[in-house]
Amino acid sequence: MKKIIIGCLLILLLSDCSKPQPPATLPKPALVIQINEKSFAHGMILVGEVRPRYESSQGFRVNGKIIKRNVEVGDLIKKGRVLAYLDPQDNHLNLTAAMATVSAAEADKNLAFTELTRQRQLFDKKFISASALDIKEAQYITASAKLDQVKAQAQVIENQMQYVNLSSDRDGVITMIHAEPGQVIQAGEVIVKIADTQAIDVSVTVPESRMSEVKLNAKVAVKLWANQTEIYTGMVREISPIADATTRAFNARITINHADAAIKLGMTAAVNFKVADDLNNTGYLIPSRALTEINNKSIVWVIDEHDKAQPREVIAGPYSEDGVLIKEGLQVGEKVAIAGVHTLIKDQLVKPVIETTP
Repeated sequence: MKKIIIGCLLILLLSDCSKPQPPATLPKPALVIQINEKSFAHGMILVGEVRPRYESSQGFRVNGKIIKRNVEVGDLIKKGRVLAYLDPQDNHLNLTAAMATVSAAEADKNLAFTELTRQRQLFDKKFISASALDIKEAQYITASAKLDQVKAQAQVIENQMQYVNLSSDRDGVITMIHAEPGQVIQAGEVIVKIADTQAIDVSVTVPESRMSEVKLNAKVAVKLWANQTEIYTGMVREISPIADATTRAFNARITINHADAAIKLGMTAAVNFKVADDLNNTGYLIPSRALTEINNKSIVWVIDEHDKAQPREVIAGPYSEDGVLIKEGLQVGEKVAIAGVHTLIKDQLVKPVIETTP
């Protein structure tokens, strides 16, 4: 009987050894987001275009043929730089003709004065009538007026000699050129456009339903799509009093304070119209469910490079319908758990699943 019992025990032991071992604990899937860029404190955000506040269209003040052009699109220029030249030959001929007309008018005036002097002497001796003297005085007045007229015309032509050189009236950058050597142009025709790079605006259109959120001289924040990490301050400089007839939106101009070389004309920019006075309400926007509280501290769970969950204290900013703004404690590129944060423990191995935007 003992042998039977011992045999059964051996069979049981052997059967237990043959059972497969339980599998190792698998990493827990964790839904995460990756921190990409700084965001604004949420308010109304409108997208606009970077434009110069001042852009002048310049052209020659006289007709003529272009013989030389000194600038190209994109050139930075200073006030007074010569942009293009006209052929001065016709202007030289016009000035020569005008000076000849002045000389003839001076001769006529001198002759009229001599005749008037002689007639006055004859009148004093009672050899001519008063009416004859009046005629000579009128002729002298006419000759004097004629001389003044041709002198003024000659002065205009002489001034036009300076207009054969087109000079910049401001510092700026060349944004358009419509002039080539050999081209015959008319006075006033636009030859170049110069944009002032010292005063930069962002032009946006405001829907009529959101006009209550835009105030003249209000502080705003501006972020370029080409440089998401830099946030500029600005001010609402101009609001159109009339809506566009097609879009029913109002045009507004935002002046960028302390614009630097990174801001290029024509860039796309986002303007936030709800910004604190100190403009420090910027950070990283995460879903509200990613933020928890431990020991009265605001905590998020960061997934490190070894896929382990690590609690980190952060400074939270304002909440909005899109999430909560984390002002300090996070860096670009880090992964933050956004689901089941109350079940995570320190150094817990997880399998990050990046949340995708539909």
